[in-house]
Parts: sequence; structure tokens; C-alpha cells
Amino acid sequence: MTDSIFSADYAERRARVPRGLPLVVAMQGLTDAGGAISQLEEYLWKHGSPEELVRFNADLLLDYRARRPVITFDEDHFVDYAPEELTLSVLHDELGTPFLLLSGYEPDFRWEQFIDTVLLLVHDFEVSITVWSHAIPMPVPHTRPISTTVSGSRDDLIEARSVWKPTTKLSASASHVLEYRLHSLGEEVAGFALLIPHYLANTEYPDALFAALDGIMAATGLILPTDEVRKQARQFNAQVDSQIAENEESAEMVRTLEQRYDAYMEDQSPRSPLVSEDGSIPTADQLASELERYLAEHRRRGDGDESELG
Repeated sequence: MTDSIFSADYAERRARVPRGLPLVVAMQGLTDAGGAISQLEEYLWKHGSPEELVRFNADLLLDYRARRPVITFDEDHFVDYAPEELTLSVLHDELGTPFLLLSGYEPDFRWEQFIDTVLLLVHDFEVSITVWSHAIPMPVPHTRPISTTVSGSRDDLIEARSVWKPTTKLSASASHVLEYRLHSLGEEVAGFALLIPHYLANTEYPDALFAALDGIMAATGLILPTDEVRKQARQFNAQVDSQIAENEESAEMVRTLEQRYDAYMEDQSPRSPLVSEDGSIPTADQLASELERYLAEHRRRGDGDESELG
């Protein structure tokens, strides 16, 4: 067993990578509403022709008992063992422009060592900008564009795209800390927090993937194909609309969310009506309780399905 933070390091490949590329971070960590980051990672690996540069040592960074790897039992023997991976790779966009991707699990252990290593890689590759996304469930309607909170050093993106600007304490992720360290060092960094409809948080929501890709392209200038994502989003939203139309309580919930969203967007008041009076971000349990209270107050006579989407 080795104490190296890398389990694989391809020096010759690293030497061939041009300097000054953007770095996209897609680590699955604290929250992933709508499957935004899992979809993003799968999408980039599918379309980007990745070449692995380094692989981080899971034996040092991963809690196997908390996130057990998957293995398949085939009648009388085990096959297809699939351990978690965290890698830095070089990929290419639609026009062949290279970029770096840090993707995989969020480390459970040795955050400081891991982040220091990433900072060294950023320095070594002379990264032009680091971009990352995460997604949180919020009481917003699927019938409106996904809103974002933009953080980091790109004032132009914050001014143009950051709809919700709370001041609040929250549980940190490794990506949060990485952005904090990069910003403190004067490096270019942009984070996109996607606000996902809470009633779709447990689905693979194509609009969440599109919003993540859109933020990456805006921050980096990369060109990523989105036609298939748009098509999937239209089909998915049509199914959601159909299910909501069959349940008046769900339809009324969406109408109420639309009214709150539109009023906020028109007013752009300092404090968003989507959060508590103290500015804290609601938890998933709080959102569920809010939805249950709403449905209870508007329940028709008799027993009915509260929501096919909740």
C-alpha cells in the first residue's frame, strides 16, 4: 500500500497537455438535485473523448463503508467490480478545444491534502479558470428557467446570471473549499449553484444538465453540444406537465410557485421569498414539510394522491 495521493500518474500524458486550459470540476458530493452533476459527468465523458492524466488514491480519500462500490454476482461468481474513481482528465469540446475535467467522488478524508494537490495541478497546468456546479432543491416551478447563484471571481457572470444572492451558513463541500482557496489566491474561479424544483429533485432532470452546461460555456467559451439535451428536456417537461394536469392540487402548487417566482423576478428585492426570514437555505426535510402542509390545506374531499411527483 502506498501513501501517495495518486494511484496513477501519467507523466508523459501530462507533459503533452497545453497550458492555460480551463478546468471543469464535477464532483458528486453534498447535494445533486435533479441529478445535475451525475448527468454532467456522464455527458462530458461521453462527448469529450477523455484521456486520464491522474487518478486519486481512493484508499486514502474514500470511506468505502459509507459509499460501497458495486459488484455483480453472475450465478456462481462475481464480475464487474466497479470501485469509485476520482480523476483528472483532458477532454475536447465540439470544436476540438481541449479542457481539463476533475470528476468523480467527493473525498471523504484528507480534504486539505486533496485541495492542496488540486491547487498544485492548477498551477502546473496554468489553468485559465476553474468552473464548477452544484444543484440544490428549492420551491421554484419547472415552468420557468432554472435560476442560479453565481460565486467566485467573475463579476461579469455574477452580475448577468446571479438571481439569488443570500448571506447564509451552509455545510461545506470540497468544491466550496476549493473555490474559497482559489479565490483567496487570486485565481479565476466561477461556481454555479442551480436552483432545482424541489418536486423534481429526485429525478434525472434534463434542464439541470442544460443549465450546468450553459454555465460552463459562459465561463470558459467552450462549445458543448446541447441539441440532444434540449430534446430530452422537452420530452421530460411534457411528461411532467401531463402528470400535473391530472392532479389539481399539484397544478395549484405549480401556479403558486409561478406567482412567487414571477413576483420575485419582477421585484428583485434584496431578500428572496424562496428562503426563510433569517436567510437560511431550507433543507430537503423542510421543503417536504412545506409541501405536505400546502397539500393538506388545499386537499379536496376524500382521499387522493397528494402528488405523483412529490
